[in-house]
Amino acid sequence: MKEFDIEERKNRAVDFFMNGYNCAQSVVLAYIDLFDMDATTAAKISSSFGGGLGRMREVCGTVSGMAMILGLAGNADNPADHAARTENYAAVQDCANTFKEKFGSIICADLLSKKRNVEMPEPSERNAEYYAKRPCAKAVAYAAETLGKYLKEHE
Repeated sequence: MKEFDIEERKNRAVDFFMNGYNCAQSVVLAYIDLFDMDATTAAKISSSFGGGLGRMREVCGTVSGMAMILGLAGNADNPADHAARTENYAAVQDCANTFKEKFGSIICADLLSKKRNVEMPEPSERNAEYYAKRPCAKAVAYAAETLGKYLKEHE
């Protein structure tokens, strides 16, 4: 894996979020250049994970974004490779647990103090009020940082 700066990746993820990308896309796009995938495909494939999976407020999109990048970084593409799948799941659990220790949950509804599965599918308008009342930018930053640390520690 090519060399990267964690702080720069963290800032990149927040910039993506503040420019309208959802939480999952922001984390994925901050790291996608390290893998053999273009940004458009990465934005499309991660788009459905925003708002806790299609705005259902389930697993936070930042955690899903970390999991997607960990999948790309790992070798769990062969279903018969039990060791690789175990290693991938361990990586996801490690990063998700680090996030949970910081924020108290990996569930979007918990992080936003909202009910699960009751949101309309239309995304919220991105404006100053939206950004001010949500912890999402902080979650994006922390997820990008956590992911960067994990990738560097397990190269």
